[in-house]
Amino acid sequence: MSEETKRTDAPQPEPAEQPAPETDASETQAPENGAGGENRPDEAAVQALQAKLDAAEKKAAELKDQLLRTAAEYDNFRKRSAREQDASFNNGVGFAVNQILGILDTLEMAANAPTTDENYKKGVVMTLDKAAAALNTLKVEEIPAQGQPFDPNVHAAVQQVPAEEGVESGTVVQVYQKGYRLGDRVIRHATVVVAE
Repeated sequence: MSEETKRTDAPQPEPAEQPAPETDASETQAPENGAGGENRPDEAAVQALQAKLDAAEKKAAELKDQLLRTAAEYDNFRKRSAREQDASFNNGVGFAVNQILGILDTLEMAANAPTTDENYKKGVVMTLDKAAAALNTLKVEEIPAQGQPFDPNVHAAVQQVPAEEGVESGTVVQVYQKGYRLGDRVIRHATVVVAE
């Protein structure tokens, strides 16, 4: 037989397993052991940093919420204090004006009384004008009453009279005593007579 046939006919020995090159073994094992082992501490560090970051963000959000609440409370306190100051001032002005109104009523009666002394009347009228200017400065205004519809919020009716021709029922026909208010607050109601 020829050598060529012998080679093909003869059972061929199985090739022996050759060990893989070292570089291949280290590459295949690196992701499992070497590289993976190195990543695990990195992942743990990243997770620890992420936990710290989350805790810091939560703390920052809590502090921001606390700051916003404190700012809102301060703003409310400032507004409430301003309202209370205004109310206290208006109460003081209202009290003082209420004490002076009796004097103004007397001066008005004196100005309307018949007299032969014109200088006397002129002095009383000048005093009333100065009082009106002072009330205007304090933002105290007279409540309109004569010829107005009766309003129980600002008028105090002491009498009802039959309505004259052309006057509607419920209209103020006479003012006994002027009323005054400071802003929306009534210092003294106007004392009036109302048409039936």
